[in-house]
Amino acid sequence: MNIVKNPKRTSWEQILQRPTQTVSDIETVVSEVFEAVKKEGDAAVTKFTQQFDKVRLDNCWVATKEVEEASALVSKELKEAIDLAKSNIEKFHKAQQTTPVIVETTNGVTCWQEKRPISSVGLYIPGGTAPLFSTVLMLAIPAQIAGCKEIILCSPPDENGTINPTILYTASLCGITKIYKVGGIQAIAAMTFGTDSIPKVSKIFGPGNQYVTVAKQIATKYGVAIDMPAGPSELLVFADKTANASFVASDLLSQAEHGIDSQVLLVTTSIKMLELVQQEIEQQLAVLPRKAIAKKAIENSRFIYVDNDKTALELINEYGPEHFIICAEKEDFFVENVENAGSVFIGDYTPESAGDYASGTNHTLPTNGYSKVYSGVNLDSFYKSITFQKISKEGIQNIGKSIEIMADAEGLFAHKNAVSLRLKEINK
Repeated sequence: MNIVKNPKRTSWEQILQRPTQTVSDIETVVSEVFEAVKKEGDAAVTKFTQQFDKVRLDNCWVATKEVEEASALVSKELKEAIDLAKSNIEKFHKAQQTTPVIVETTNGVTCWQEKRPISSVGLYIPGGTAPLFSTVLMLAIPAQIAGCKEIILCSPPDENGTINPTILYTASLCGITKIYKVGGIQAIAAMTFGTDSIPKVSKIFGPGNQYVTVAKQIATKYGVAIDMPAGPSELLVFADKTANASFVASDLLSQAEHGIDSQVLLVTTSIKMLELVQQEIEQQLAVLPRKAIAKKAIENSRFIYVDNDKTALELINEYGPEHFIICAEKEDFFVENVENAGSVFIGDYTPESAGDYASGTNHTLPTNGYSKVYSGVNLDSFYKSITFQKISKEGIQNIGKSIEIMADAEGLFAHKNAVSLRLKEINK
C-alpha cells in the first residue's frame, strides 16, 4: 500500500491515477473483434468464446431446462436472501416512477413531457472469478419496471460451457427468458450488431473489465447507447479519528477482492487511524479466500493523510469515486458538499456491501472518474423522455408574432411561413 502525507495539489492528479490501461492500449483488440462479429456473426462469436473463455459452444442460447436445473442447485437460504434483495431493489426503483409534467406556457399553448421505455436492452453480467448474480437484480428489475419490451442477458460461460447457476436462477426470477452464454468483447459486439442467435439491442447495460468497458464505448460509434463507462471497481473511504478501523479495513478489502485492477483509497485526517487501518488490513487479509486478488489490488491503493476536512473533501471530489464511504464526526459536511461520487455510504454501520446487494440502491455505477458527469443506473436509465405540445388558435396567435420575428432574424423563411399561413387563415 502507498502512503502519502499532505500531498501538494500539483501532485493530486498523479496520486489519484487509476491502475487502468488507456483506451488506446486495448482499442485495437476490441476493434478487431467488433469487425469480425459484424462480418461473420455467430461464427465469430463462437471463435472468440473458444479463444477467450476456453470452451467451444455450438449453441449459445440457454434453454429452459438448463435454467430449471440450475435453479435446483441454488440453496433455499440463498434464494431467501435474493428475495429480500429483490424486494428492496423493487421498492427503491418503483419509487423513482414519475407522472407526466404538464405546463401551459402561454394561454392556448400546452407542453408536456412523458417517459417511454427503451424498446430493447441488453444486460451484461460478468462471470469470471466472481459471477455477479447481484447485477442481474440491479439491471433486470428496473428494466422490467420501466416496461422494456425486449430484455436479453449475456454472461460468459465457464470451461464446462455453463453459466453460474445463481445467475440463471436470478435471471429467471426477474422474468428474463433470453439468456446467452457469451461474454467479453464478443458479447458487446453481438448485442451491437445482432447475429442469427443474439438480437441487436438499443442500449447496453452492465459492468465489466477494461476490455468490456472499451467495447461498450466503441458500441456507441455504431448507434447503440450504453449506461456508462463502468470498469474495474473502486472505493474511497474518508475516516477521521472517530472511525472504527476494523470496519474501515473490511470495506477497503471488500472492494479489493473484486479484481487485481480494483482500486481502494483511504483519506484520513488522523495519522493514528491510518496506522490502525494498515494493521487491520494485514490481519483481515491473511484469512481471505481471495487473498491473492485482494493483495494485488491493495498494491494499487493509496492511504492519504491530509490536515483538515476541507482539503479532504476537495481531494475526494477531484477523484470522483464510484463508492464513497463517510466515517466521520462531521458527516453532514461531507454529505452536503460532495459533488462527485457514484453512491455514498454514511456512518459506521453502512458498509458498501449493503449497496452491492440488498439495501435497494443500484450498484451499477460510474468508475474511473466518470462520476463527475455520469449517474449510476436508475429507473430513468431505461426510459427516454418525449416532449409533446398542443397549440390552439388562441395559442398560435399569442406566440405566432414572436416566432415570425425570430425565424426572420435567422433567415429561415419557411419556418416563418409555417406560422404566417396559420395566422392569415385565422384572421379570415
